[in-house]
Amino acid sequence: VQLQASGGGLVQAGGSLRLSCVASGRTFSSYIMGWFRQAPGKEREFVAAVSGGGHLTYYEDSVKGRFTISRDNAKNTVYLQMNSLKPEDTALYYCAAYGSIWRRTEVAMGWRYDYWGQGTLVTVSS
Repeated sequence: VQLQASGGGLVQAGGSLRLSCVASGRTFSSYIMGWFRQAPGKEREFVAAVSGGGHLTYYEDSVKGRFTISRDNAKNTVYLQMNSLKPEDTALYYCAAYGSIWRRTEVAMGWRYDYWGQGTLVTVSS
């Protein structure tokens, strides 16, 4: 599986961005998809995950109520709608995938993901 993320950019605090991640292959719906981010000088952290069918989601606490993860399996694409952006959301955002059943204790773990995109930069100015 190859993943290609896009949609990053520069936005003012309070603004919105929508990230997209397109996956290659014909079994996209069998993959759990996640978004992670890494800010300068910090470790990579989990942002959100969605199950293969799109019915289950899980978010990191700091983005709950502001970010929404979704997917369109017909387009092999996962999205991250980011609203009410804050300067602390500034980071390189990565999409990732792994094929397994949904276990909430695992979907936030980076080690669980087998495939990673190249990242797209989000910069939020104050």
